[in-house]
Amino acid sequence: MTTTAATSGQKNESPSDRPARDDAWAVLERFYAAEAAYVAAGGFGRAGYDEVAACLDPEVVLYQAPGLPFTGSGTWRGHDGMERFLAAFGEVWESMEFLEQEHWGDDDTVVVRNRLRFRARATGREVDTEIVQVIRVRGGRMLECRPFYWDPAAVVGACTPQPGDR
Repeated sequence: MTTTAATSGQKNESPSDRPARDDAWAVLERFYAAEAAYVAAGGFGRAGYDEVAACLDPEVVLYQAPGLPFTGSGTWRGHDGMERFLAAFGEVWESMEFLEQEHWGDDDTVVVRNRLRFRARATGREVDTEIVQVIRVRGGRMLECRPFYWDPAAVVGACTPQPGDR
């Protein structure tokens, strides 16, 4: 097991500036940095997608749990599907900060426990939560991702407008 403290705003390097390791954790580090930069830049139509796409296998599949504000159909396939997912994700969140990570795995599969802080665009409210992800990689790129949210109700609550929000 490896534990790291992580903050998306601490580094100014892009994922392509990092050493090109192909093990599952290295792929995830590149993806997380690209994803956070994409969301921070405003997402679809405002941010470049090339850094994210470089981390993804052409046959990538993301399986999201139903009931969250950004899950849509729940299954997102290929580069186009991931870009559509990140567009929906970016519409919901204005920022995401990785606070802590633990990971276990090998060259092809990694399980990651992320503690993150999200800030919702619609409400300005933040949620500090945990997500466990099971991720498979192929050829140095993410092939499959299955995230499990510790407190989906808190995620939905942060995104649901209430009187007094923004």
